Amino acid sequence: MTDHTLSPPAPPKYRSRTRSALRFLLQRVLFRGLVRSTITPTVSIAPGVRKLDRGFLVIANHTSHLDAPMIAQSLPRRQSRFLATGVAYDYFFTVWHKRLFVRWLFNAFPIYREGSRGSAHLPRALLRSGVPVLLFPEGGRQKSGTIADFKVGSIKLGVDASVPIVPAAVVGGLEAMPKGSAWPVPGRPPVHVVFGEPVTARSEESLSELTARVQQLVAELFATGADDIGVGSEHAESPERTKK
Repeated sequence: MTDHTLSPPAPPKYRSRTRSALRFLLQRVLFRGLVRSTITPTVSIAPGVRKLDRGFLVIANHTSHLDAPMIAQSLPRRQSRFLATGVAYDYFFTVWHKRLFVRWLFNAFPIYREGSRGSAHLPRALLRSGVPVLLFPEGGRQKSGTIADFKVGSIKLGVDASVPIVPAAVVGGLEAMPKGSAWPVPGRPPVHVVFGEPVTARSEESLSELTARVQQLVAELFATGADDIGVGSEHAESPERTKK
């Protein structure tokens, strides 16, 4: 059993009301207007998500730079107010203007993809202090359209912090803004964000089993969303499903 006293507290800036108010303007006024001028967004939210308070972990697929802003602005305001997003250190935190952008727009913290700097300490502390966290457990944007295997470390954070895990799927991000693109494709393509019911580990469920279950839930949400907006069925399969 983990001793919570050994973990340093989360920095107060992640719960700053001033920063939250600025993010509201950036995400829900300026950025939302820009998004709606370039894509056609829709959102589905399971009822249990609206009942959440304090810390919870959002786990989503990742194919596009649209994913984080779409999730942040699609969650209800009550749940998204202090949402902190894990982003790749080597892509966003090594250049000052990118670092400033993600910190102020997404309440972002760095994820060290080489796994050598203790990426888990800060998100674990955030969750324990009541700050919701968004993670993309595939480890990077996927270009194939399928959902890659989730890394158990992301799911372990939710277990260690004893918080609910919200499976989420962003559907159409790959088609709207493929990896390597700096701007969405013309024509206001559809992008659908789907939030499933929060889950927690079942009795006697191992970490690997919980990880596989959350991955399957995300894949199912993706499949449902794909049907809704007409994305090809080949994009709605996770590796586990395609093996069967």
